[in-house]
Amino acid sequence: MSTGREKTKRLSGLINILVYVNKLTPRYINTIFFLMFRNTSGHIGLLIRYVIFKNLSKSCGNNVSIHPGVFLKGIQNTSIGNNVSIHSMCYLDGTGGLTIRDNVSIAHASTIMTTNHTWNNQDIPIKYNDTTKGPVLINDDVWVGCGCRILANVSIGTRTIIAAGAVVNKNVENHALVGGIPAKLIKKI
Repeated sequence: MSTGREKTKRLSGLINILVYVNKLTPRYINTIFFLMFRNTSGHIGLLIRYVIFKNLSKSCGNNVSIHPGVFLKGIQNTSIGNNVSIHSMCYLDGTGGLTIRDNVSIAHASTIMTTNHTWNNQDIPIKYNDTTKGPVLINDDVWVGCGCRILANVSIGTRTIIAAGAVVNKNVENHALVGGIPAKLIKKI
């Protein structure tokens, strides 16, 4: 049985042609297509989302799998490296700048936010107050467990595990296993 990396490598010529042809499609049409095919399952769905994402994003590496049911916001401010998988029911907001480096797996139902609400203006409800933006950086070799929340202005170190259900609201060092609400160091790995 071949891995995703092997399949991607074997089909790289065809994938590159599809990316090149899709580049001719206007951005707003590609955005509509991306939404249309958001829930398409199987290898065809993965291929369509990859080709379109590669043309909409700031940058996108090889062997990136965006599974069905993933919501992506601020794609134009999102950079993804090689060998990255984003599993179903994830919500990624790249509005404030989202960088995901190589060999990262984001398990289902996780959220990454690069925006935040303020609450300074007491004359209006909080939901109408201004929002702020802050980047998120996920370095190489990171596993984000299911149901995690990663908030704006956070950097996650290399070879790190974010335990299922964790809420990450501050930087995480390299070679760490963190978990909890808010996420704290459990042990070095």
